[in-house]
Order: sequence, then structure tokens, then C-alpha cells
Amino acid sequence: MADPQHILSVTELNRMARELLETSFSLFWISGEISNLTRAASGHWYFSLKDQGAQVRCVMFRGRNAYLDWVPREGDKVEARAVVTLYEARGDFQLTIEFLQRAGLGNLFEAYEKLKQQLAAEGLFAAEHKIALPTHPRQIGIVTSPDAAALRDVLTTLRRRMPAVNIVIYPTPVQGKGAANLIAAAIRTADQRAECDVLIVCRGGGSIEDLWQFNEEIVARAIHGCTLPVISAVGHETDFTIADFVADVRAPTPTAAAELATPDRSSLLRNLQQSRERLERSMQNRLQQRGQQLDYLSRRLLSPMQQVAHKQQHLAQLRLRLVQAMTRQLQKQHQHLQAAQQSLAHLNPSAVLQRGYALVEKLNGELVQDSTQLSIGDTVKLTLGKGSVEADIRNVRSR
Repeated sequence: MADPQHILSVTELNRMARELLETSFSLFWISGEISNLTRAASGHWYFSLKDQGAQVRCVMFRGRNAYLDWVPREGDKVEARAVVTLYEARGDFQLTIEFLQRAGLGNLFEAYEKLKQQLAAEGLFAAEHKIALPTHPRQIGIVTSPDAAALRDVLTTLRRRMPAVNIVIYPTPVQGKGAANLIAAAIRTADQRAECDVLIVCRGGGSIEDLWQFNEEIVARAIHGCTLPVISAVGHETDFTIADFVADVRAPTPTAAAELATPDRSSLLRNLQQSRERLERSMQNRLQQRGQQLDYLSRRLLSPMQQVAHKQQHLAQLRLRLVQAMTRQLQKQHQHLQAAQQSLAHLNPSAVLQRGYALVEKLNGELVQDSTQLSIGDTVKLTLGKGSVEADIRNVRSR
């Protein structure tokens, strides 16, 4: 409380008024219509909020308005979160705006959060329900408006990345009354026809009201029930819709959706070239290794003539060894024969008889070896070295 006897300067008064206002009013919401809007070179926004009975000056500094994804215009109905302050230099009462949104968005955000929580509780956002995108799709479906800039962006990107892929467009309005039902119907049609490998649901950027059709439950359930992998690409990178959460993949922009749906032809060709070069190097190394191995084996390999010569040499050695073995065997057998001949000669009765001995036999051919075999008057045959004679026994003497 200022001393009533103290004379205040204007600066002191404005400072005290500012402090009083700032401590008396915490952060609050206020609604009104924008007028006298000025966007300064500094990036700050200056405007007034008015209703039928009054108006108040406002400032939204660059550090705050940079976070908005839309730019207010003269006459817009808005809702602002603000603090009360006083611009001391001029003594102007004003509001410092922390956040700004179009009027009525509070109800939309409330409906958005309510549906989001409901569908999350039912499991529509669960990871186990997500379908992986095909690596090399042959045909891609697009659910969007035929007149949308987003479609042109998607088609341009697809032609650049993979011109051979086929495109099927399932046309539908993407904003306005009843658009949600038509979007859901287009998704179901694509699913029933099952002619595509992946489905892109897209539209360009806009206000929350423009994108609201993709926050409708009917669209969310159509995406969840689709058996095709679905890419949601609604709005700009900062925009998040219920469709984004339900879809198998969320793309920040339609162009990004086209990039996610297809491999890059240039990258594929580059990878193919690299694979070809690696294969060529591998084959070259393999051929070189096999060539060296062949050279090594060829040094050990004999030609047919060399093999014949080698075999002939081996055969000659075997023949020589056979002749030598036969010679040794003949010599050995000859020696055995000579020994047998000598033994036979020694045992030959004729040889004995040649030395003056005689062979005595009875006339019945019995060989006489003992004198007891004979009696006086017996006739015997005497075989001599040459010829034989008969003799009569006149005397027998035992030994």
C-alpha cells in the first residue's frame, strides 16, 4: 500500500499498477473477436479482443505465436489463454496472450480426447494390430479427393521413386458434412476389392475443423477393420488425428507416405549395382583361386603319351623282374633236377650192377635178399650189368 503522503512519479504508479494486476489475475481463458491485427517486423502480434460491449488490447510475442499452426485474421472468433499486465511506458492496460485457438475448439479437443481414450481402451491403437508394410508393393491404393494437392504430391513422389508401381485411386471428399462416412466407405471398398498391397489415406494441411473428418469414429473403425496395411498421412507434421493412431503407419505428410509405401528406385538400382560388383569380385576371386588350383593340378597331371611312356617303363620293369624271377626259378629247379639226378644215379640198380653186382630173383620174380629164401637145387635168375643168366643153387650158407 502506497503512502498517501508520498508523491508518486508516473513510472512508480505504472509499476505499482502492473504489479497489482499481475498478482491479482492468474492465467485465464478469454474469448472475443480479433480486430486491429498487426504483425510487426519483430514477429510479435498486436491486436484487440472485443465483444459487443468492450475491447482490450493484446500482445502475443514471437516466442509464443511461433507454436501456432495457423495465423489469425481480422474478425476471427478466438479463445485465448492470457495474463493481465500493464505496458508501463504508455500506461496501457493489455493482455499478454500465451495461447490462441479458434472459438469452439475447446469442445472439439474435448471430443477428440474422449474418442482417443475410448478407442485406445478398446485396443485399436495396440501395436499387435499393426500390419507391416510390404517391401516391394506392386499396386498402391490412395483414398483422397481427386482434386487434392496431396494427391498430386503423392503421385509425383511415386513416379519419382518407383514409376513401375500401379496406382488405384479411391476418390472421396475429405472435408465437409458427411465426408467421414464417404472416407470410411472408400476404405471399406479398397479392402473388399483387395487389389492393392498397401493403402494410403491422405489429405493436405488445414485447420482442425478441416481435418476433423479424420477424427471421426467411423473412419477410425474402417481403418482398424481394413486387412490391407494402411498409411495415414493427414495434414502437416504437427497435426495428429485419430486416423493416425489407428493406422498401421503414420506419415507426417502425404509425400512422406509415398516414400514409406515404396522403395526408392534409385536406391534399389544403386544397391543392385553394388551387389553386382560384389558378385563380380567374388566370381573373379573364385576363378583366380580355381585357376591357381588348376595350375597346381596340371603340374601333377601327365599327358596320355606321358602316361603310356610311364606305363611302358613300369611294364618293362615288371617284365625284367619277371624274367629275373623266372631265371632264378629255372636255375633253382635245374639245381634240384641235378641233385635229383645225382641221387637217382646213386640209387640206380643198373649203376650198381655196372660195378659187378648182380640182381638175384627167383623164377617167380621174387627178389632174393636173404640166403634163407633159397634151397639147394633152386634155379635163380641173375641180372648182370649187361644181360642175365640162370643158375642152379648147389650150396646155401647162412650168414
